Amino acid sequence: MTRILVLIVGLAIIGFILWWFFGKHQVAQATATVSADKQKVDVEVNGGYSPEVITLKKGVPAVLNFTRKDASSCLDRVVFSDFGINQELPQNEKQTVEIDTSKSGEYQWACGMDMFHGKLIIK
Repeated sequence: MTRILVLIVGLAIIGFILWWFFGKHQVAQATATVSADKQKVDVEVNGGYSPEVITLKKGVPAVLNFTRKDASSCLDRVVFSDFGINQELPQNEKQTVEIDTSKSGEYQWACGMDMFHGKLIIK
């Protein structure tokens, strides 16, 4: 009986791990608001990025405002390798990142340790 119980618990844990790492999860998305020929999006950094997918309009100057609530050192930087941006994110402070929207496409961003990711869509 003990072996069966251990087997069931082990399979449940394996199933949870597979779901956690490989399952489809809801992803917060946002489209930038455009006002006075500028677009902006506020991004909360707390155990990841929210929103995780951001859509910007091509050719309109864009600003992403990151506010890090998480104390983790992993999330203390945001890196946009395609734009040459490696910005420090002090905890509980808004940090502004200006994005070049002259070229349309999909661009990734990540934390300093490349564990948490986001996507920027310019169209």
